[in-house]
Amino acid sequence: MTEAAHQMTSNPLPPRHRKAGSVGVGAGLRISIMDKEGNHLGTNQRGEVAIQGANVFRGYANNPEANARAFVNGWFRTGDEGFLDTDCYLHLTGRIKDIIIRGGENIAPHEVDEVLLRNPAVAAAVTFGCPHPVLGEEVATAVVLNEGFSASQSELIKYCRKFLADYKVPKKIYLVKSIPTTATGKIRRRAVATALLDPAANVESEG
Repeated sequence: MTEAAHQMTSNPLPPRHRKAGSVGVGAGLRISIMDKEGNHLGTNQRGEVAIQGANVFRGYANNPEANARAFVNGWFRTGDEGFLDTDCYLHLTGRIKDIIIRGGENIAPHEVDEVLLRNPAVAAAVTFGCPHPVLGEEVATAVVLNEGFSASQSELIKYCRKFLADYKVPKKIYLVKSIPTTATGKIRRRAVATALLDPAANVESEG
């Protein structure tokens, strides 16, 4: 993050243990997991990743409102959701702003993405929340198929049901030709959602 050093965590070199799926341990800073009220959470509890250390900036210039949102008791809220395991290795589960809240249940979009990406037919998957009149949000996913493969929306939804709780299963899957990314190759999850939910969408759909 630009608000901290270029490297906040790292999987250590041997002989220390490297954990696949984890971003490692703190590199010169302290890491905590907090709830919405700023309380520190325990091991394996999901919440917002907060950092503290000499390499973390002290605040935004001339923006007290932003500072009030970003800092709590000297800890900087990163906007990332994750948890610390028993060895204090950090595991990221998504961006707080991307979390889908369906009928009071929190759903991490990347969890749905990962299930679909295990399907041989799927080249890319981006999950997002779409408005629902009763539940608040419903789960939807944009999928790019691998060349030479075919799969229908119903087939992909059925596949998800094998691995996900029912409330996490996408109710709508959009088959698209491509998914927009940033200049650094990061998926623009919000841009995908906006484009597909907007009648004037600029995401090209299949067939």
